[in-house]
Amino acid sequence: MFERLARLTTARPRLILFLALLFAAGAVVLGGGVADRLQGGGTTDPAAESSQAARLLDREFAAGRPNLALLVKADAGVDDPAVTAEAKRLTERLAAEHDVQGVTSYWQAKSPALRSENGRYGLVVARVTGTETEADDTLKALAPHYRGSHGPVDVSIGGAAQIRAEVQDTSREDLARAEVIALPLTLLILVLVFRSAVAALLPVIIGLIAIVGTNASLRVITGFTDVSVFALNLTTALGLGLAVDYGLFIVRRYREELHGGAPPQAAVRTTLGTAGRTVAFSALTVAVALSAMLLFPMYYLRSFAYAGISVVLIAAAAALVVLPALLLVLGRRIDALDLTRIFRRRTAEGTAPDASGRRWRRIGEAVVKRPVVFAVTAVAFLVALGAPFLGVTFGNIDDRQLPKDAEAHQVHQVIRDGFTSRPTGELDVVAQGVDGRSRATDIASYATTLSRLDGVVRVNSSAGTYAEGRLVQQPGPANARYTTTGASYLAVEPSLEDVSPESQDLVRAIRDVPSPFPVLVGGGAAELVDTQDTLADRLPYALLAMVGVTMILLFLMTGSVVVPLKAVVLNVLSLSATFGALVWVFQDGHLSGLLGDFTVTGFIPATLPVLMFCVAFGLSMDYEVFVLSRIKEEYDRTGDTTRAIVFGLQRSGGVVTAAAAVLSVVLVAIGTSQITNMKMLGLGLALAVLMDAIVVRGVLVPSVMQLLGRANWWAPGPLRRLHGRFGISEGGPSETVVTVPSPSKAGERV
Repeated sequence: MFERLARLTTARPRLILFLALLFAAGAVVLGGGVADRLQGGGTTDPAAESSQAARLLDREFAAGRPNLALLVKADAGVDDPAVTAEAKRLTERLAAEHDVQGVTSYWQAKSPALRSENGRYGLVVARVTGTETEADDTLKALAPHYRGSHGPVDVSIGGAAQIRAEVQDTSREDLARAEVIALPLTLLILVLVFRSAVAALLPVIIGLIAIVGTNASLRVITGFTDVSVFALNLTTALGLGLAVDYGLFIVRRYREELHGGAPPQAAVRTTLGTAGRTVAFSALTVAVALSAMLLFPMYYLRSFAYAGISVVLIAAAAALVVLPALLLVLGRRIDALDLTRIFRRRTAEGTAPDASGRRWRRIGEAVVKRPVVFAVTAVAFLVALGAPFLGVTFGNIDDRQLPKDAEAHQVHQVIRDGFTSRPTGELDVVAQGVDGRSRATDIASYATTLSRLDGVVRVNSSAGTYAEGRLVQQPGPANARYTTTGASYLAVEPSLEDVSPESQDLVRAIRDVPSPFPVLVGGGAAELVDTQDTLADRLPYALLAMVGVTMILLFLMTGSVVVPLKAVVLNVLSLSATFGALVWVFQDGHLSGLLGDFTVTGFIPATLPVLMFCVAFGLSMDYEVFVLSRIKEEYDRTGDTTRAIVFGLQRSGGVVTAAAAVLSVVLVAIGTSQITNMKMLGLGLALAVLMDAIVVRGVLVPSVMQLLGRANWWAPGPLRRLHGRFGISEGGPSETVVTVPSPSKAGERV
């Protein structure tokens, strides 16, 4: 396959570049409006009980779940006559708006749940109907007419719809800023690595092709399913990062061949047959790791798989087809425009000494000389860093992922601090096939029981409002909203934080209460409980698929069952250290001022470790393949494990660290996001990449391989024969030594 690919790229390089230009132009046109079609949710399981409850509410009670909250501030007090008159006018005006239903305010029902304890704030809650996109469009049109000063009151907007809208807007701003930061820094690092502006531009070109191509693929995917807006952030990070990985590997090998005296065409053929083979293998490994997220039903996680798989495959295809064509067109001009020559001395041949290779050779020699010391030190460091993960607490994404000055964040912070209950975070207990009018006694009894549970302020139902086990408000016109013909629901108002462990315990307690009719429990806390259960159910299958396929691929590359097992164990150890650092910083609040003054919530979003594990595992295997390919190539040539380890580090250490540096810059740029969830992802993955490149690849892998010695390459006989037939490596097909009879010389080596 790679021989045919080499013939293709060397035969018509300019035609390939022209077709690549057409592809990029078409992708820009097709993917230009993708951001407007992406969604801000997707963290819940559509089949979970809470999701079923939400759909039932939407179908039977259009006004059932409020997703819009107007926080009305009145310095004169919410009961002031002028304030009351203006607030009622706003309430009636909102109720008359198209696609807005279930408008309820403090000034209608005088409900204590909608009045702050200090009497300066009141709430108007409502539901904006329609899909996420339709609700966003409705809110965008409504918000300017309600936000701001209205006589004696000031209005701010919150609710799930407003949170989603602000997350999407902020995400677009953050992505644009990250690209402005990452692109020039990436180019600068590549200039320093390649010492040529021409060579440095090539991986950037591949990255841009990968990014615009992935945007186009996401635009197509949105025609079939929902895609998260955050997928664009991963597209940028992986598009640049992997393009640099693959570009570095291929360009460096091409320059090695070129400087060794090979003509450009021969250098390209050799590069594709060696480094190109490794790039294809690495891309397949990363894609497999990312595809594990497709096993989860949440479109938030699946979106990262859509984006990740697309960007990996497009980046690899561009690196294997477009990049060789560029190299052929450039020929020996690949070393042109050396922008660093004024800072260093050059050799007589005009090329810079391989200082990076010498440094990595010295590191390799030091590690293999004292493998026990280096292995124990590295493991102890990773274990200590990962220890905080033992105290992790999981939660759901809420308004606090937004910056502190965001309107929705401020509104919900006032509700958390100043209201006795959480009217925007109520739990919904929904029953289908129940006529509230005919079963009022059962509903009253059930509501009474629920109101006695710890953490419940009151229960609103068609039979009235209940608190602490007694009826506190007779059923009136406002209670009619809780029942329809054949269905009824109870709104449980908690005093607890929406996503706290106590609120999750309350959900479980409600589900354990015997009910006179079948019920479904929904709401934010219920969604968190169901999300954690779904993740726990699917995670073993995702890990099995990801680890199993990865080990098979590494076996095909190395012919060993020990090396793949070692790679998986060390990667998991490295990732646990990253998760520990994540808990220490974002859950416990250390370094919050240094990293952008984010809001410390005391928990980690439940979906984040799964996302980070899949992405970081794929990236770490990317580096594993790069290092192992050169180690295996030398071992096949010499049969000396120690020499192979040193050679592998010398040849790949500089590439891996340079690639990790570039990817870390991109990820840190993503980590400058004002959205805490993206900040966690960007900075967490940057730490994982640096940890993997420096500690794991530079110290732990060579020390453990040195300790294992020839055992590294062990495999049972049947598997060795299987690898002999189907195995692949950077050096091409494995060299086989056989002895054949010869008239002239017995025992001739072939």
